[in-house]
Amino acid sequence: MQTRRVPLRMCTGCGEMKTKKELVRVVRSKEGEISLDLTGKKAGRGAYVCPSPDCLKKARKARRIERSFQCRIPEEVYDAMEDALQKYAAGIPQAERKEDAKN
Repeated sequence: MQTRRVPLRMCTGCGEMKTKKELVRVVRSKEGEISLDLTGKKAGRGAYVCPSPDCLKKARKARRIERSFQCRIPEEVYDAMEDALQKYAAGIPQAERKEDAKN
């Protein structure tokens, strides 16, 4: 049996290649609405960010998400994404975060 290839994606904040499961997807829908996709199944164009608020801040400062979506993102949307990401990161068990930091 062949081993399955694990899909890798690059974080727009830190630029590290990680598995899709380790990253959180930011989605731009057809209507132009931008939101976090914690399930990874929403329809639309996606960009990936590590589940740490620091990576989102780096991507925000360098406007990498705006560049990948080719549109301007209002500050309120970034603030809402940052709040949702902090709540999501708080729900991840501490052992998993330490393991991710080692890799």
